[in-house]
Amino acid sequence: MSAPRWLSQAEQQAWRAHLVVHKLLMHRLDRELHEFGLSINDYEILVNLSESPGHRMRMSDLADATIQSRSRLSHQISRMEAKGLVTREECADDRRGTFAVLTDNGWDTIKEVAPHHVAAVREHFVDRLSTDQLTEMQRAYAPIVEHLKSLRS
Repeated sequence: MSAPRWLSQAEQQAWRAHLVVHKLLMHRLDRELHEFGLSINDYEILVNLSESPGHRMRMSDLADATIQSRSRLSHQISRMEAKGLVTREECADDRRGTFAVLTDNGWDTIKEVAPHHVAAVREHFVDRLSTDQLTEMQRAYAPIVEHLKSLRS
């Protein structure tokens, strides 16, 4: 076995900066969503459902879209059902499949919360970077995203 290829100081600083930004930003956004009785995971599910045809998605597709295990998503959906945000429906064409469906309450919630969340994303992230920095960030992350997506199949 060959020796590990350690990170250079610059690589380590970039990696740690990424970790800190991600953790701090997700913590901040999650705290702000808690004012509306939601977690960041709840919000992500509401967004996915609100943008889907009929405000519904197969649970397996929703798990993939939110990068969660099916088991974890099932527990999350159960908590959201208890809040009246979503419901489950059987798939008519596939008895094994289940849809997560946005309720009227869930739709009203996403319409209320989205402007506040977008403002928070802008305040804590977007407005801290120039247009060129945002473009470069997207360009820098694209090959990483593609690589990691290729490993999911």
